[in-house]
Amino acid sequence: MLALPSVAAASVEPDSALHAYARARFADDSGVQALAVESYRAALRFDPASLDIARRSYFQALEAGDKALALRSAALLDNGGMLPRDGTLLRLGDALARKDWAGARTLADRMVEEANFAFLAPVVRSWISLGEGSYAPPVVDPQDRFAALVQRYVDEHVALQALARKDVTAALPAIRRALAQRSTDAQALRLTFAAQLAMRGAKAEALMLVPAGDLQFARARADIERGRKIANGASLTPAQGVARLFARLAVDVGSDQSAVLLGLRLARMATFADPASEEARIVTARLLTAAGYSDAAVAEVRQVPADGWYGVLAQSELVDALAGAGDTQGALILARRLAAAPGADAARQVALGRLLAQADDFDGAAAAFRAAQAGYADDKMPWTLLLFEGSALEQGQHWNKARAVLERAARIAPNEPVILNYLGYAQIERRQNIDEALALLKRASALKPQDPSITDSLGWAQFVTGHVDAALPVLERAAAAAPADVTINEHLGDALWTAGRRYEARYAWRAASVYADGDVADRLAAKRIEGLKPEYAAP
Repeated sequence: MLALPSVAAASVEPDSALHAYARARFADDSGVQALAVESYRAALRFDPASLDIARRSYFQALEAGDKALALRSAALLDNGGMLPRDGTLLRLGDALARKDWAGARTLADRMVEEANFAFLAPVVRSWISLGEGSYAPPVVDPQDRFAALVQRYVDEHVALQALARKDVTAALPAIRRALAQRSTDAQALRLTFAAQLAMRGAKAEALMLVPAGDLQFARARADIERGRKIANGASLTPAQGVARLFARLAVDVGSDQSAVLLGLRLARMATFADPASEEARIVTARLLTAAGYSDAAVAEVRQVPADGWYGVLAQSELVDALAGAGDTQGALILARRLAAAPGADAARQVALGRLLAQADDFDGAAAAFRAAQAGYADDKMPWTLLLFEGSALEQGQHWNKARAVLERAARIAPNEPVILNYLGYAQIERRQNIDEALALLKRASALKPQDPSITDSLGWAQFVTGHVDAALPVLERAAAAAPADVTINEHLGDALWTAGRRYEARYAWRAASVYADGDVADRLAAKRIEGLKPEYAAP
């Protein structure tokens, strides 16, 4: 165990475990992945038995993609009885990559004992059996409490295992079921199945998975039609199969912002088990961006060839990564090119629109959102596209046009609280149609009572209509649910001041000031000194 002595930092030897560990912790806390990994590696070299160093280097190595350091740290932690539960998956992927079937079975049993990832065991064991040459398909006990969860993953692997055994007939119904289960990553899954089918002579079935006229499938479709050799069409090994399982789980876990880092670690494990997987690279890049490591995401996604089967999907992730890394211009150039390409879908236009809105080009954003609507009939129009357009128009000071678009969205989705809230609050801000706007906000709050932004909208509407006593408990509830929200705390402060609760009002304005900037920060500072005056009222 590494103990920190009570000496001045200047007296620490530069070539020591303590010095390297301190540097690693500083880099870790600062989000400098490369320096953190380098320093943890050095610290572990100086003190190879330190569980404290191993614990931190394990997580950082996984998040940064250093396979050797991750495995070394995991082995040390395992020997010390401190390996995190996801470490069993890391070691499992390594055992499969080395074709250590007995070791993999032991680790699969351990997954079940540890419980956290036990639901994956049927799929993992089926891949091990394929590697051993005595294939047994995954079996899910319908009485198992995790049966519904594991079923989300089973069909994909039943199909891939059937294709690995060149049994196209058995694969096709499993492919249909697997695609029906997926949503956020169905495009990549279609490409994988299409490649596997094409390599086994099922050209017609492969082409059915890659629709004509769709930009993201254009390269795949052309290759299949022309009978070109398909680089990613070889039968999957057990390590590659389980890597896909890890990547799929990473997508599901990482969709929850509170679990992004776990999702990232799982995605990295997928790239360790199958370094050639372009899909795993794309998933990893997405989660790196979500975790705030956008520079690393840019490097990761650029490993996927732009002119390959997964190129369009990778380029879409690159747009987000560049924007996250602060290269707004680069992100916009790429987003414009993707949106202008023949066969570009609505998602490309939406990505461009969001970037333009972030750059305060609201007219350009509204045009992009309108372009995204072009492929939909009126009765099939997604309300989200209208909300995006209406928001851009409203922020671009085209309120009459925005209101017409938002009202159309409300007619399409009359019980969607996000639309009701936006339309109602925008009118309250302008002090228009107060009674109608208040009714919209009451409906939105009834539909989604736990949403603090909607609760705030309702409370603020009650306040500006003169119902201060009714507004206060509503605004207090919103602030309790979102204590760091600038707008909510300012609204609460204004209402408290009006109700004569001056000390509490200044406290609320002080809370709002913590994250405020620009004109809002100036307004809050003035209110804390002078109190609420007409010129300082929240909009």
